[in-house]
Amino acid sequence: MAFWEHLPRELTDALSEYALGTFQEGSGLEVHYLDVGQGDCTLILCDGHAMLIDAGDNDKGTAVQSYLESQGVTALDYVIGTHPDADHIGGLDVILYKFDCSIVIMPDFAKDTRTYDDVIQTMKQKRYKNTLPEVGEVYELGDAVFTIVAPNGGYGDSANDYSVGILLQHGENRFLFTGDAEEASEADMLKNGIELKADVFKAAHHGSRTANTEDFLNAVEPDYVVISCGQDNSYGHPHAEVMNRLRAMGASAFRTDEQGTIVARSDGTEITFNMSPDESWRAGEPRN
Repeated sequence: MAFWEHLPRELTDALSEYALGTFQEGSGLEVHYLDVGQGDCTLILCDGHAMLIDAGDNDKGTAVQSYLESQGVTALDYVIGTHPDADHIGGLDVILYKFDCSIVIMPDFAKDTRTYDDVIQTMKQKRYKNTLPEVGEVYELGDAVFTIVAPNGGYGDSANDYSVGILLQHGENRFLFTGDAEEASEADMLKNGIELKADVFKAAHHGSRTANTEDFLNAVEPDYVVISCGQDNSYGHPHAEVMNRLRAMGASAFRTDEQGTIVARSDGTEITFNMSPDESWRAGEPRN
């Protein structure tokens, strides 16, 4: 029995021969939007290099570790903890401990929680230093590059708006990630002078109406949107207003709660996915 068969259902439903191929030089770019329930985790592979954005909630660290190992990942060039909410950095302490990580990027915003402290203590144990995100800074990942687009300032006690945002470019193809950035941060991204148009946008804040504003989506103008959220989550993600905006603008939607782990592959010109877009356009239903 292959070891990935022991992974939780949410990480195995979408695994296929396509998704399980190991990455190597010259293999192009792959973006794996992992199904970690109500949380976020994205693995990016390009030409033998790897980066991870977030790692799901506290109980997902080992599952994310196993998934990375199934892809042949032994070290990470970059680890980004978008912001210190548990559903984004809960599993990050496991990843930081189990893999050698060259550059760790987290915002200048702390939370007085056990989850955040676990990450900080692991970084100290491994002697990692945090690299603060600087808007406009460009990093290389194999043949791809990514640019920091957020956060653009201070946002008081709004952890979501401190989310690290990046624009990833591979040839002609562009992917945008903004964590849980909400309306204030989106407005600032629109003003920072960086072109935000992207082919694929990972919906902010799990498809919440507090993000994914009409002005922001019009600027990004995505062909594809990936929504990471949990089945029957109590927040009602994705919200109907966001789904209606996406449908009206003609974007194709993928969602982890209905389709599992989603993998996009870029050859620098075209983008293909390991499945067809979701066709339900079903909004979440909040539970009181």
